[in-house]
Amino acid sequence: MTPEQAIQEATKGNLRPVYLVLGEERYLADKVVHALKEATMKGGIAGFNEDKFTAGESNVDAVLSAAKMVPMMAKRRFVLARGLERWEKKGEGDDDDGGKGAAEGKRGVKDGSPLDALAEYAKAPASSTVLVLSATKLHAQRKIVTAAKKEDFLVNCEPVSRKALPTVVRQMSKERGHDIAPDVADHLAEIAGPELGYVADAIERLSLFVGEGKPITEDAVVTMVMKVRPGSVWDLVDALTRRRLDKALAVLAEVVDSKDGGLPLLGLVASNVRKMVKMDSALRAGANVNEAAARAGIPPFKAQETAQTLKSLPRGTLPAWVRLLAEADRALKGSKRSPQAVLETMLISMCR
Repeated sequence: MTPEQAIQEATKGNLRPVYLVLGEERYLADKVVHALKEATMKGGIAGFNEDKFTAGESNVDAVLSAAKMVPMMAKRRFVLARGLERWEKKGEGDDDDGGKGAAEGKRGVKDGSPLDALAEYAKAPASSTVLVLSATKLHAQRKIVTAAKKEDFLVNCEPVSRKALPTVVRQMSKERGHDIAPDVADHLAEIAGPELGYVADAIERLSLFVGEGKPITEDAVVTMVMKVRPGSVWDLVDALTRRRLDKALAVLAEVVDSKDGGLPLLGLVASNVRKMVKMDSALRAGANVNEAAARAGIPPFKAQETAQTLKSLPRGTLPAWVRLLAEADRALKGSKRSPQAVLETMLISMCR
């Protein structure tokens, strides 16, 4: 099930006895766990019916014992076990012998692996407990994973794709009571994503800045998140395509921010170059200009202009730019040079 479906179930009070919250997007995973905890503990006494464990620090027997306890003055108990990947052996999924080669003391079970023990519990779980198992990644053939898929208690919390991120930005903004234009959502997704935690933080700051019920505008994003407008990035890319180094350096001087290390600006330039690569590929495959622009995520009003730009670029320019962007990324993350110096060097090379 999706995180949204799990949260909806929790809101309605339709709780399952076991959930496996699996995925690398921690913002979604934490949101699901919080919703499940709130729904489970509703009407109970805080602290009396709640246990939290971390794999590796606690053994699986402690988790199962807590799950089998009877709730005190409440309908349900909430038991959370985080970091299940720590109990997973290196290599493949469940062994036929249940992983009996592992040390008994580390597993906390006499036979089989800790994950097998959880899978066995999930076959007949305590109805008065909500056991939430959380991991960033587990082998797909693990018994607990296959059981979660089969019995539908698996909650997938995978990272949101770049293509879907603007839609998520609009949804988050709407939840906080703000409208946001598609182009502004796309810009915010580019500079705040891909991790949803950063996106949520940016939207919270923007919400406080614009005020209750007010739309989140480009000006607000420029003021509160990053002082780069989409138009400025297009101006920079346009200067690069025309080999106008003076113009490119002038735009860079206006928008570069040494406080953020130069990475957000580099990310925006890289995003536009990637779009050009995608549009060029679509055009070569036979798509018309508008179709190619749509596939690449380029606004319709930029379609014809970008197509003309691609025609004017010497052969091999885009691959060379991608390589220079990667080099600049490594330099910004590991060099002692100032972000502006690194980006200026990149622009000089791109304009050659």
